[in-house]
Amino acid sequence: MKTIKVCIGSACHIKGSYEVIEIFKELIEEYKLQTKVELCGSFCLGKCRDAVSVMRWDEKIFSISKENAREMFKNEFISYL
Repeated sequence: MKTIKVCIGSACHIKGSYEVIEIFKELIEEYKLQTKVELCGSFCLGKCRDAVSVMRWDEKIFSISKENAREMFKNEFISYL
């Protein structure tokens, strides 16, 4: 199982980490990835300026907003499973 970590630290929380988490949850269900992907919250990923920070299982960190979350999930996560 591959893990996606979404920062829920202060800067990311303020910039919408919980909205990103909800969008990712919907997409995981929509694409039936429950057995392939684990979504979890994480504290600081070290990219506070670029919040919301999301780390893919290969430790690559992305800056994701609720506006680009769907596109980023499809392009940067699904295509790498």
